Amino acid sequence: MDKYPIAAKSLEVPYHIDGDQLERQYKDHLSGYMDWEDRSHADRWLVFPENVGERLSIDETSLSNGDLYTVVTNKAARGRKGSIVAIVSGTESGKVLEALSKIPMLQRQKVMEVTLDMAGSMNKISRQAFPNAVKVIDRFHVQKLALDAVQELRIKFRWDAMDRENEEMRQAKLAGREYRPKELPNGDTLKQLLFRSRYLLYKSPEKWTESQKVRAHLLFGIYPDMAQAYSLAHKLRLVYSKTKVKGVAYTKLARWFNEVQKSGIDTFRTIEETIYNHYENILNFFDNRSTNASAESFNAKIKAFRRQLRGVADVNYFLFRLCNIYA
Repeated sequence: MDKYPIAAKSLEVPYHIDGDQLERQYKDHLSGYMDWEDRSHADRWLVFPENVGERLSIDETSLSNGDLYTVVTNKAARGRKGSIVAIVSGTESGKVLEALSKIPMLQRQKVMEVTLDMAGSMNKISRQAFPNAVKVIDRFHVQKLALDAVQELRIKFRWDAMDRENEEMRQAKLAGREYRPKELPNGDTLKQLLFRSRYLLYKSPEKWTESQKVRAHLLFGIYPDMAQAYSLAHKLRLVYSKTKVKGVAYTKLARWFNEVQKSGIDTFRTIEETIYNHYENILNFFDNRSTNASAESFNAKIKAFRRQLRGVADVNYFLFRLCNIYA
């Protein structure tokens, strides 16, 4: 059953069986779970030294009830068997390092690259557990910071528009007249324009539909700050997509910093400082253009498996099945 991640419940209709009973029988007698040597500590840590490779990813994921686990995966396995190097309960660096110390240092010294996000704990884990590895901060975490800043500005303007509309409605009611919101040339009200612009702000201009082009033109005309914020986020995206050489990326990021400082947008100043504090590890991306996509893909597989099992009632058993497939 564990060759493919399926739930016993899914076999009820085609085979006319009791899925719950089959699951219990499989768990207690057929799966080997009761004899699993890692069962006593599975919910705290699982380590598979044989899966260590030269290029690893570190990320966090939730298995159940929002509890986070730190997951270390081997990129060479491409999300198949041999992917899991370690799964550790929580994100506290001390606990994760304690678990990873069970992997012989000689093996850990063979790791040449680790991709991760900007969390300080992840940096510490990578630095101490894999001393020879180059740390690479995932490009998508950096770009997401800029995109979130754009959305934050859009939401601020939307709340302002809602407050203004509510006030106009109140004034109309006091004056005893019907309230009719002003419509823009595309038929949107100002509030609707800000709401419906959400998705176009995530996309490059060349990917906009015709209606999104019209909406963007209206949005940026009414809110110049939105145009400036979107431009900054898009230019950061272009640094990653159009640059192949680390030295050139260094220069382009420096120019981007200058534009952020001139913009006066507070959220982007915060992003600038964050990027500056992680500058070296961010620039390491341009050596091999390595990302944390494999870790994100593996997280998606965990979530899909969890959905098929309709939740995680027994964390240890869930980890047992997960490790049978991917470790």
